[in-house]
Amino acid sequence: LKRSMQWDEERFGLEYDLDAFMIFCADDFNMGAMENKGLNIFNSRLVLADAATATDDDYSAIESVIGHEYFHNWTGNRVTCRDWFQLSLKEGLTVFRDQEFSSDLNSRAVERIGAVEYLRRDQFGEDAGPMAHNVRPDEYLEINNFYTSTVYEKGSEVIRMQHTLLGAKRFRRGMDLYFKRHDGQAITCDDFVQAMQDASGIDLTQFRRWYSQAGTPVLAVRGSYDVAARTYTLDVEQRTAPTPGQPTKLPLHIPFTVGLIGPDGRDIPVKLEGETAPVGTTRVLDVRAAHQSFRFIDVDAPPIPSLLRGFSAPVKLEFAYTADELVFLAAHDNDPVNRWDAAQRCFVNAILALAAAYRQREPLALPKSLTDLVRTLLADGTSDPALLALALLPPDPAYVATLTQAIDVDAITWARQFVAGELVSGLRPEFEAVYRRRRVRAAYAPTPGQAGARKLANLCLRYLAMMDDMPARALAVAHFDSSDNMTETIAALAALKDGHSSERDSLFARFEAKWRNEPLVLDKWFSLEASSMRHDTLLRVRGLLVHPRFNARNPNRVRSLVGSFALRNFARFHGSDGAAYTFTAEQVMGLDPTNPQLAATIAGAFNLWKRFTEPRRGLMQAALQRIAQAPGLSPDVTEVVTRTLAD
Repeated sequence: LKRSMQWDEERFGLEYDLDAFMIFCADDFNMGAMENKGLNIFNSRLVLADAATATDDDYSAIESVIGHEYFHNWTGNRVTCRDWFQLSLKEGLTVFRDQEFSSDLNSRAVERIGAVEYLRRDQFGEDAGPMAHNVRPDEYLEINNFYTSTVYEKGSEVIRMQHTLLGAKRFRRGMDLYFKRHDGQAITCDDFVQAMQDASGIDLTQFRRWYSQAGTPVLAVRGSYDVAARTYTLDVEQRTAPTPGQPTKLPLHIPFTVGLIGPDGRDIPVKLEGETAPVGTTRVLDVRAAHQSFRFIDVDAPPIPSLLRGFSAPVKLEFAYTADELVFLAAHDNDPVNRWDAAQRCFVNAILALAAAYRQREPLALPKSLTDLVRTLLADGTSDPALLALALLPPDPAYVATLTQAIDVDAITWARQFVAGELVSGLRPEFEAVYRRRRVRAAYAPTPGQAGARKLANLCLRYLAMMDDMPARALAVAHFDSSDNMTETIAALAALKDGHSSERDSLFARFEAKWRNEPLVLDKWFSLEASSMRHDTLLRVRGLLVHPRFNARNPNRVRSLVGSFALRNFARFHGSDGAAYTFTAEQVMGLDPTNPQLAATIAGAFNLWKRFTEPRRGLMQAALQRIAQAPGLSPDVTEVVTRTLAD
């Protein structure tokens, strides 16, 4: 809290205006936290922490959320929303502020990649389904349903794009003007943009469409090099697919940050046509039209473009990189977000190709380029280990699914498992060496340096455990037994959770016995059980509903078990027999009378049902129809289910 106060004074010149800052902590609370002037209410999981009970990720989340709620004192309380349609005015802006706070205190690249991962997995899926809505919604039946990743996370990206377009100094002038004009007022999103425009002199008229137009834009980019003219041209096309109620889309103003990398792996100073001298090595291009071209001059050799650096806009990027070019970018790109993204694209391309081969019953083989990339990443002893861990982690299957027109769960799940299994089979000595080298031996501290090393060591352990042989299981048990912190303890359980070994059963039983009277810790155990890839996971989840410590009236406990299964276990939620859909429908109907907000959140698991192949498509539709026919359904669930079923 003190760090967030100091940061807000230094970064934005904003001081706290009361003599006391009061915090109330609740175990039974739907939200993460809630800002009230002078008294903030927090979910206990986002306040209470020590090394024995909290993980590195818990510490990071607590720092972020406490900062978020404190920052609301100005962006939410002193200046607030005129009406609920303007919810992103305070939430999108405050998410941006808490992300900047965490980035300044920790690794900016790691924080940014985490935000991008969440956006791609959750918000892009929301944009692709029947619940797609504007950052500033046009209508709602139940406002609780619009505390969404679109309003929060995409809303923060809209603020970040303004920061990118204006630059840090002019953005700060815009913030100063915003508070000077509107302190003590209830205003709109347009008022914020107007302050930015007036303070900077930059026309943001077209940019305002980001608030009123739903959907995830696609930037389709082609590059061409002219040897004789020594020019490199980027042709950019933007398009946004129709969303419910918005069949026609207008071009957006998109900040498109790019760089050019030469054959030696170094950034090339970039000079656009019409300029007399290069202006740095990274440029923000203003994409405003449906089709637009940008020509760079005095380019001595064909470059490899580094596109959308820093993830400068919440868009999907299409560019026909070769496998070798992606490996090159993953090794040489000066932008850490794009280095990570290049590695992720290598994984995605391999998974999609193998999924197609699986469907066609063709011979399967891991691309050599991916094996070479992973070997290079494992041999990297100088980069931030947290960044290496993020690059080595295969993308979430739910995100991969959004990249396909017809979602084939079996093919995606099998291909992702095949990729990870083949990598560790071929590179086991390398994974073992990195695990030993990165294992933290010092006394636990939730510092960025230690947390990054643990993240990489724990990821290597997870890979090694996929071998499911005696040495791998023994390593996980030793990791558990020697742990002096919850991060490593949970990592050992996560490494074994998908298997059927006696070691797995023993560690899970020991953990439950030790922590059964610590609710926040036991939530982690429930979540691990619910996220297991085992084929009997649904049966185990049903059994845990009658566990002595399961309480259906505690939102944290429901999220840890039912939410983890329905919203985070892609393979088992989408079991081909539809039993998990039936189970989830039962849970939604059972929760609705006492906690309609949480019930509506879990009902969102069916969001993309029309995109799935049969029989899953029909089975999900039947589950939704069953919920829709339940008597006395709340407005929260009614709105979600009705819109999800609509044509």
